[in-house]
Amino acid sequence: MNLHTLQPAQGSVHKEKRLGRGEASGKGGTSTKGNKGGQSRAGYQSKRGHEGGQMPIQRRMPKRGFKSLNPTEYQVFNIGQIDHLVEKYGLQDFSLENLYINGLINRTAKVKILGQGELKAKVTAKVNAISEKAKQLIEAAGGTVELV
Repeated sequence: MNLHTLQPAQGSVHKEKRLGRGEASGKGGTSTKGNKGGQSRAGYQSKRGHEGGQMPIQRRMPKRGFKSLNPTEYQVFNIGQIDHLVEKYGLQDFSLENLYINGLINRTAKVKILGQGELKAKVTAKVNAISEKAKQLIEAAGGTVELV
């Protein structure tokens, strides 16, 4: 076997029928596109979600509730995570600056503390938001909470 004798396996390559190359080809005339309309023309492009005149699904479906265009997104930490982070990084002050310095959040992130887990360390929390349960757990452990 030589490089110049290589060819694909028998039946593995199919030659596409060329459209619009005369009536004798079997695919001439309208080139299988029908007679008139946008889809028969050169350069036709369908828009995403176009359903051919049928009412599009995003208009058929009922709209419920409200979706804010600029929602407030928080970086969430649970009480159990705070206990672990205080041990790992030696934090006495669970603040946005300390979290940023240790690479746990980015500069513009807003932080919220939730109340899942247990807290053993006495921590001062300076965050954007906190749940009621988390606030009780921090204060029960001897810490304080300050909203920024």
